Amino acid sequence: VQLVESGGELVQAGASLRLSCTASGRTFRNYAVGWFRQAPGKEREFVAAISQLGGTTSYVDSVKGRFVISRENTKNVVYLQMNSLKAEDTAVYYCAADLAYGGISRKADYWGQGTQVTVSS
Repeated sequence: VQLVESGGELVQAGASLRLSCTASGRTFRNYAVGWFRQAPGKEREFVAAISQLGGTTSYVDSVKGRFVISRENTKNVVYLQMNSLKAEDTAVYYCAADLAYGGISRKADYWGQGTQVTVSS
């Protein structure tokens, strides 16, 4: 499956952004999808994940209550709605897909190229 992220941009602290992850190539609804991020000089970090039909989601503690992951399988898209953005959310955001939801926070078979989110304080 091929994944393309979009929606990243420069915003001020407190603003909102919605990232999109658009998939092609295979049956998208068979795949769990996760969002990850990597800030300069830091390791890649799991952010959020959603199960194949969208019934189960998970988040890293630092974004709970601010970010919401959702998906539209009819459009082959997964979204990451990011609210109340903070400077520490600045990173390149990647989406990834895997047939297994359970381990997606640790590994995924397919990755996008990333989209830059910069939050100015």
